[in-house]
Amino acid sequence: MSGSAYYAAVYTAAIGAKKDQRFHAEFLNLFDTVTQIVGYAKNKEEFTQIATDIHDELEVYHELYDIYNDYDGVNNIKTINDNAGKNPVKVDQKIIDMLKMAEEAYEKTNGKVNVAMGSVLYIWHDYRTKGIETPETAQVPPMDKLKEAALHTDFSKVIVDEDSSTVYLEDPEMSLDVGAIAKGYATEQVARSMEAKGIDHVLLSVGGNIRAIGIRADGKPWKLDIQNPDLDSEKKSIDTLNLDGYSLVSSGDYERYYIVDGVRYHHIIDPVTLMPAAYFRAVSIVCRDSGWADALSTAIFNMSYEKGLAMIEDMKGVEAMWVLPDSTIKTSSGYEAYRNHDR
Repeated sequence: MSGSAYYAAVYTAAIGAKKDQRFHAEFLNLFDTVTQIVGYAKNKEEFTQIATDIHDELEVYHELYDIYNDYDGVNNIKTINDNAGKNPVKVDQKIIDMLKMAEEAYEKTNGKVNVAMGSVLYIWHDYRTKGIETPETAQVPPMDKLKEAALHTDFSKVIVDEDSSTVYLEDPEMSLDVGAIAKGYATEQVARSMEAKGIDHVLLSVGGNIRAIGIRADGKPWKLDIQNPDLDSEKKSIDTLNLDGYSLVSSGDYERYYIVDGVRYHHIIDPVTLMPAAYFRAVSIVCRDSGWADALSTAIFNMSYEKGLAMIEDMKGVEAMWVLPDSTIKTSSGYEAYRNHDR
């Protein structure tokens, strides 16, 4: 385990048989967010091993999907971006598989999820970072600058060669930003790895990308609150769901934002307007696959409720909730089946 990780395992309760105890672990060094693991095990040592295995597998994905940092012996997304218009980069299969899913998400959402938008997102990231550091001088990026960057977001110029295990960006001015799917995709792959090892009774959350690995040790589903996007409200959650082997991912305007002249500018950028999407305060996706939950939460945040609902209703095993700007809540037709009525 990396020395920069913060780890805590805390015995909280005995559930059912004495061998089933509930523990909690937390890491701060993955995907620039908080990773939390809740699970049941015979003892602290057993749980610590499970948590360590999850951490170490996630760390591999973290390094591969990083767009900001280099790692010894690792060709990652940053390596691909650094070689845009120059050379194909030989990469791990985990990058190729993720980009294949990203392409499928791009096609299914009509471009509302586009990992080739790095040139645009970098500008917003730069302005947001400066705006948070010095709020008194915060600015919105000039539209002409955003439009120029948007000329270099053509997904068809991302060339994935599976035979040679390489990725090449044909446009030297383009860059990848896989933030819309990376955490969810990595969460799903690690969850499947744990399931293959016979691990169950674990709840994994990577920056709010939540994946239930089985159910609780008492045979009941995991009970999960959905955060209220109105952070000033005394009501901290707006709904509670039951999850059994499913994923829950939420996107909202209450995370990673800055203020310019009293207006909040969040991090979810509409590929059409090149501005933060303004359809909703928050959206949540429930489905089996955490990678798809992550991608779809971004996609429906970037489209009208009517278009988003039509897309979700056309997908098997996917449900959604939307929080409109006036705090009205709307849901897809099968969402009610996951709702916990004991709130």
